Amino acid sequence: MPKIALKSLAAAGETLELAASQDPFAPESIKHLVNRYGSPLFIIDAERVRQQYRRLSAALPGVDLHYALKPLPHASVIKTLNDEGAFFDLATNGEVELVRRLNIAPQRCIHTHPIKRDSDIRTALAYGVNRFVVDNPDELRKFVKYRNRCTLLIRVSFRSPNARVDLSRKFGCEPDGVPDLLQLAAELRIKIDGLSFHVGSQAADPKMFVAAIARCSEIMRAAPESGHSIGILDIGGGFPVDYLQTCMPIEEFCEPIVRALKELPTSVRVIAEPGRYISAPAAITAASVMGRALRDGCWWYYLDDGLYGSYSGQIYDHAAYPVEALVDAGKTYPSVLAGPTCDSIDVIKEHLELPKLDMGDLIVGRAMGAYTWASACEFNFFPRATVLVLDGGRLLTDGSPE
Repeated sequence: MPKIALKSLAAAGETLELAASQDPFAPESIKHLVNRYGSPLFIIDAERVRQQYRRLSAALPGVDLHYALKPLPHASVIKTLNDEGAFFDLATNGEVELVRRLNIAPQRCIHTHPIKRDSDIRTALAYGVNRFVVDNPDELRKFVKYRNRCTLLIRVSFRSPNARVDLSRKFGCEPDGVPDLLQLAAELRIKIDGLSFHVGSQAADPKMFVAAIARCSEIMRAAPESGHSIGILDIGGGFPVDYLQTCMPIEEFCEPIVRALKELPTSVRVIAEPGRYISAPAAITAASVMGRALRDGCWWYYLDDGLYGSYSGQIYDHAAYPVEALVDAGKTYPSVLAGPTCDSIDVIKEHLELPKLDMGDLIVGRAMGAYTWASACEFNFFPRATVLVLDGGRLLTDGSPE
């Protein structure tokens, strides 16, 4: 289907596309948008972004939420969250440049990549971001020449077997190694004012959060022996969302975390780095059937989006997304959904039972806001999905300067 450039949609930056009360993720809305703007589409709902942020904020009272740009670094999401009073978690020069273009206050940002080039440090400092994360002696030494311009958090490693993605395998200092790192920082006259950890993405339960908070509390109490006063604890992200399986409600998930945080001194500032929890439920994809073939008694449907596009998270993020066909119910047949490229790996889902689909019928993927559009590419020269952002029926531009 043809695609339409967003810049032509509204000179004022937005246009009324749906009724204010109409859910942009409802089947009628999706069909309308595809008819207007072609497929594949990646549809972001700004109101769902707000709802996710507010729900997590209520579940973690007193915790400053720094949205991690990585899963969905779209300008509209950042602007929506900035209006909500959110903070931001940056990790690359590109992310620094994006928030700079959007006039996000650098004081509301933290740079959390544990391994950085000198240019990464200089770029962040030039914008005004002055809090960074380290996890080893060599990384710490990179800050000697910047020690009067920044403060650091030490990232502590806590392996979590119940997390879908173990982020402490690649990054983090073992808890027993933190005192030596604090001592080295004191010798180098570098200020350490906090600890951070990330127990892994899609954590199944909050037990590792609780254990990590308790262990970090011990480290913080001993830090003055090395000349450091640690007043920040970054509890990372990993808060779970529903995909094919229902996870623990966020209020129930966060309850033991909140109890554990109450054991910290009241002077400690607690921050978190949610990404997936905010972005995943806030976007869907719509793809069209562009071809079909009956193979070994199974209908193969070839879509104009696939593993190299919006479904890239099935490879990179170990995710499986709920998919549905926007057609009337009827007799079903064994079916496979495949992407458009010539690569045999580009298969979205097998062992499905679907009604017989025709050319142009729509397949919708839900809970697709995290690690999908962000990691999509244009392999085989199939373009990435067109992004549409809706907010109360209004179609927004992406928020970038013209």
